[in-house]
Amino acid sequence: MAERKIRVLIAKPGLDGHDRGAKVVARALRDAGMEVIYTGLRQTPEMIVEAALQEDVDVIGLSILSGAHMALVPRILELMKAHNLNDVKVVLGGIVPDEDIPILKQMGVSGIFGPGSDTQQIIEHIRKVVSLE
Repeated sequence: MAERKIRVLIAKPGLDGHDRGAKVVARALRDAGMEVIYTGLRQTPEMIVEAALQEDVDVIGLSILSGAHMALVPRILELMKAHNLNDVKVVLGGIVPDEDIPILKQMGVSGIFGPGSDTQQIIEHIRKVVSLE
């Protein structure tokens, strides 16, 4: 029986129109054997959580370069909780000031990766935090 692949939703919440980094990460995760769903630009928190529900993902990867992470991430986490997505991990990539990192991690973000992060580190983090049992 084939082993189930890790399913990752890559989302660009908010009005940020820059998605090169999200596409690079999506391709790296796919090349590492994960199933990747890319939602495209300008997704609302509601759209992201609905897609995560429909796609039965293990991880939601958020890419936020706009500086709106402290508004968008709490809303996404709130919606995830309301929909019982308690086992779904959240990782965040983009521009995140150092002082926001511990706050986001305390909220439930499992990993935060800034610009220029090594995609291998992201892959290893996801494999570490996702249990496929």
